[in-house]
Amino acid sequence: MTPDSRPPMRGLLGWLEDRTGLVSAAQKVAAHRVPRRSGWAFVFGSATLFAFVLQVVTGITLAMFFEPSSATAYASLQHLSRPGSFGAIVRGLHYFGASLMVVMVGIHMIRVYLMASYKYPREVQWLSGVVLLLLTLAMAFTGQTLRWDQNAVWSVVVGAEQASRAPVVGPILARFLMAGDTLNAATLSRLYSLHTYWFPALMFALIGLHVALVLRNGISEPPTPGRRVDPKTYKREYQALVKRDGVPFWPDAAWRDAVFGAVLILAVTALAWRLGAPPLGAAPDPSIVQADPKPDWYLIWYFAALALWPYGVTNLMIILAPLLAFGALFLLPLVSNRGERSPSRRPWAVATVLVTVGMVTALTVVGQREPWLPHFGAAPLSARTVGSRDPDVVRGAALFHDQSCILCHRIGGQGGVRGPDLSAVGARLTGDQLTWRIQNGAASMPSYAGVLTDQQLRDLVAFLETRQ
Repeated sequence: MTPDSRPPMRGLLGWLEDRTGLVSAAQKVAAHRVPRRSGWAFVFGSATLFAFVLQVVTGITLAMFFEPSSATAYASLQHLSRPGSFGAIVRGLHYFGASLMVVMVGIHMIRVYLMASYKYPREVQWLSGVVLLLLTLAMAFTGQTLRWDQNAVWSVVVGAEQASRAPVVGPILARFLMAGDTLNAATLSRLYSLHTYWFPALMFALIGLHVALVLRNGISEPPTPGRRVDPKTYKREYQALVKRDGVPFWPDAAWRDAVFGAVLILAVTALAWRLGAPPLGAAPDPSIVQADPKPDWYLIWYFAALALWPYGVTNLMIILAPLLAFGALFLLPLVSNRGERSPSRRPWAVATVLVTVGMVTALTVVGQREPWLPHFGAAPLSARTVGSRDPDVVRGAALFHDQSCILCHRIGGQGGVRGPDLSAVGARLTGDQLTWRIQNGAASMPSYAGVLTDQQLRDLVAFLETRQ
């Protein structure tokens, strides 16, 4: 039945259609034909939209109770997060919903990349998706800072410090993020406005553009090996395909989106109900500089990468790595908008995804462990590990603990892993080399010149020389 042959609508729907045309517009979207073989792999885009709607609803609810003032924000969140309260459940929904949105947008982009759905005529859809990915990560970061606990405050400081390293625009970005040259009373208000007004407004506009382009260009068909994209003929071939073998979006395809989205929302609700709001850290105190700010799990891989890069190239990689990554994402549809779409004919695409997912997973695991931090709970070396009764060696082993060397260096399985393992340092370095290193320090090791007496230095070197 064509739209023109449908019987006229009556009642409320007829009244609404006569004055707005919204009903016929919705019917047109529902009748939009999609390739029949569009299966469960195509549900992640709509799942991201479900997660975004959840974030909007819970975010507006939280905004009714949150006080975006540096003096009262922490206390208002403490009040919201009382176990078993409505506020705790809403905070939990918002927290787990953020994780859901990051995961869904990531999987959606992987699916689009593997199936080369960014090729003609969907280049602008991909570009809008890349910007939406950036905004999703920006929303995740600013959302974490609004907790305004010790971790959040120092996350802002670290984020601004990293942004300031960008050439030319770096200091401008840092001052914009901090709402000044240093952390101040306006910083939280700036972050709150970005998180609740600017970023959501941009995302609404881009989501609208993204959906409009999907309706205009159609959902990409599952790729077939050997069938290449040719901009001269693709649109004609696609229209023939959906006319011959397509199905209406509703209900033939949309039911999968609805079921998958509903399952995800129920899962997030169960987590929020069972676990409640994420715990807050200590109250913010900028005077405490021994802080270890740590992002939420979906950003911790980047945090780990920065910590593991060699000290001399950290400044370069903080700017260069994101530029290269997102530059490649932006350029992809512009330099490769035709040709094969099937993953079986594009093994390099599959390899890229596997390597990227593997690296992010590995860095996330390492980031949770934080091996680059000093091991403050390290116990003194056992007598078995020391393995000597020589008074000089015994005193040196005690100094190795008392002077905090053991916090960063491991010997015989005891100690931290921030610095090199010194279990066999005596076989690598001479006594003079050990003395020079202890007195002069290194990139992330303090100098002990003037800290140790001559006798203490000799005892420590004597102990390290026995590590063969």
